[in-house]
Amino acid sequence: MTRPHPTAPRSAGVLRRVATTAFGVTMLVAGVAAAPATAAPAPTAPHGKAATTGSFVDSTPAPGGFASWKELLTLQQRMNTAAARITSLAERNPKSGFAGVVADPTARQLQVYWKGEPPADLVAVSRTTVPTRVLPAAYTRRELVAAAAKLRRSAGDKLTTVGPRADGAGLLVGTQNGLPGAASLAGVPVTVQTGVAASPATRWDDTAPWWGGAAWRNTSTGGGCSTGFGVFRAGAARVLSAAHCANINVVAADPTGQTIGAVGVRNTGTDTLLLTASAGGRVFNNSTDAAGAVVSEFNNQVIGALASQVGNFVCTSGAYSGTRCSIQVKARDLCINVRDFATVCGQVQAESTTRTNAVGQGDSGGPVQIVNGANTLQVWATGTNTAIDDFNTLTACTGYVPTGRKCAWRMYYEDIISGMAGVGASGVILG
Repeated sequence: MTRPHPTAPRSAGVLRRVATTAFGVTMLVAGVAAAPATAAPAPTAPHGKAATTGSFVDSTPAPGGFASWKELLTLQQRMNTAAARITSLAERNPKSGFAGVVADPTARQLQVYWKGEPPADLVAVSRTTVPTRVLPAAYTRRELVAAAAKLRRSAGDKLTTVGPRADGAGLLVGTQNGLPGAASLAGVPVTVQTGVAASPATRWDDTAPWWGGAAWRNTSTGGGCSTGFGVFRAGAARVLSAAHCANINVVAADPTGQTIGAVGVRNTGTDTLLLTASAGGRVFNNSTDAAGAVVSEFNNQVIGALASQVGNFVCTSGAYSGTRCSIQVKARDLCINVRDFATVCGQVQAESTTRTNAVGQGDSGGPVQIVNGANTLQVWATGTNTAIDDFNTLTACTGYVPTGRKCAWRMYYEDIISGMAGVGASGVILG
């Protein structure tokens, strides 16, 4: 594969055209290799910290008939609060009929899927927060998780993704060329997505404490990624990013050559790592014009960690693509086969509703965020960029576009809760 120029900014998600007979191991990690010497220059941005704070959603139209993103996100937050409560209570009971929830604000109600009769008090509590509808499910979440594990053992690398559907109807399975007999192998109904390929998916001159969404490079290989949220591990501040970006003890540097820190903890099963570097509770973001060009760059305060639900709208912040929004969660709790890397679980599938770039090469390890509806200058940490589907969802890139860079409207990211657990992090750093 090509490598970026040694002085170019880096990020994860390098496209690797390595021959393989495994159908499912085709996701492109969301990073980039070194840009060729003829690559376009990096976008102009002030050195050091972005001095101002801004909203990157207030100026864009909201979907679903909402007057503003603030209105949509406020309802989404109420839905997520109710969904988290229902999920927590349901999972305490091993015989629970809980199948999943869909928290799509454009539906104007939280949809709870349950096998059998749900506890009346549980639903009643939810309805005090947000309109809630209980719908029947064929299978429980536990039954589908077990079925997914059975299918992974049987099908192996023929799978790109596998995990439970939020409506409890069966499994969601992604493959490159289809999988005949998948339902019989799993023992439950299977919804098969074909043509799915997962590949490992300023900002340019940050300083300590390091913020999320900045560029960093692997000083051993010359490849690069994006910084994720600041987190705590054993009381120390660390920088979260993607495990496919570097091995243990590799030193990370910013594009100017300033050392950030070394990889101290790494978990391939969740595709997360920690850089032993001082971290802050802020994320780089930017606003764009109608053509996608950066208008202004600023920072946003991180106010906590929040798991995203199916139906949620999220935004990404990668060093290469910049801030991207209008991205909706389609599935969660997936295991995905990432090309030339590993099987990664705890993954969320999301898609740009406008079919424009969600993330691209160079954005691996960068933050996935939920904007706070009560204050759109603040964000919740909800994930870390892992991969793009480079089989049939490729689209034009935004931000820094060196020759050959790939971007897509379908993406995969590691849930913030499972991602932190994978590297022993106890929580995100607040801004």
